[in-house]
Amino acid sequence: MLGCKVNEWSTYLLVLLISTVCAADTIVLKGGQRLTGDILAEKETVLYVDIGVDVLTIPKEKILEYEYTADKLKPTAEVDVNDPNAESGESQSARGSAGQLYRTADLKKTTIEKCVDAFSEAVVKVSSPAGMGSGFFLNEDGFLITNYHVIEKETKIEVTMFQKAKNGFEKKKFKKVKIEAINPFVDLALLKVEDMGDTKVTFAYLGDTERITVGEQVFAIGNPLGLERTVTDGVISTRNRAFEGLVYIQTNADINPGNSGGPLFNLAGEVIGVTNMGYIFFGGLGFAIPVDYVKHFVENRDAFVYDKDNPNTGYKYLQPDRRRNRQKPKFLKESPSPK
Repeated sequence: MLGCKVNEWSTYLLVLLISTVCAADTIVLKGGQRLTGDILAEKETVLYVDIGVDVLTIPKEKILEYEYTADKLKPTAEVDVNDPNAESGESQSARGSAGQLYRTADLKKTTIEKCVDAFSEAVVKVSSPAGMGSGFFLNEDGFLITNYHVIEKETKIEVTMFQKAKNGFEKKKFKKVKIEAINPFVDLALLKVEDMGDTKVTFAYLGDTERITVGEQVFAIGNPLGLERTVTDGVISTRNRAFEGLVYIQTNADINPGNSGGPLFNLAGEVIGVTNMGYIFFGGLGFAIPVDYVKHFVENRDAFVYDKDNPNTGYKYLQPDRRRNRQKPKFLKESPSPK
């Protein structure tokens, strides 16, 4: 009995020590209960709290008060607690700032299956009279990225979203799509769906090019040859293949017409590139625009803003008039003869 009591007190002291050293957010319920944990996300009506062994969903109507630890900022972007990485029980954070259209997050690597389940709804089909490709949402406001060549010379654009339903996926088509910015030199376009209404948007987080490693497993989601929601996987073959002055990620994940503009994910579900080209008759040679180019393009979107009434929009420049006098210039006529 004495031994048991000693062990019980040791356990109590250990728990007390841990709770004292480890700072945590505090939630006080109206019933008087007090919880400590890591507030992963705060929404209008609920808090998502990681208590170490599980993630709790606490309605705000049952909360008397709550506060974040002094050394931790309130999350600036929501973290989807249903995302596969929440199972690890480790604290994850998302980052974003005012006016920034994209989000980044510290996500933990998992399986392709779980990543697809969490983020496949962020991938859309982008259609125009000239053809179709893929794209993905950057945020909940309907901003999305695709390739410039997917919408090149087109202004009538349609976006198809695939939302999970009881019996598979449900298609939602949006016809009011605005071209926000274009940069043909890096083959990127920023679009915005303006008739989103009350539709809930799943968006993808952007990763970090510096953390990409050769041999790392990756996967792409897109609509190759019109085959919607196709997932292909592979590895990073080369992280810095040069083409015409730009650097691309090379992968052996199959990239086909229709994949263009879709995301290349790592196993954390972060977008590390935008697929834009591959060799049709040679498998295992796919290429993606590194995510750092995407961030730079979005952050400097004002420089690439699209204006349908401006012939110089973003990339075209008026050519100077041709020389009207076809005769040889005077200095050529008077050039000295060789001796």
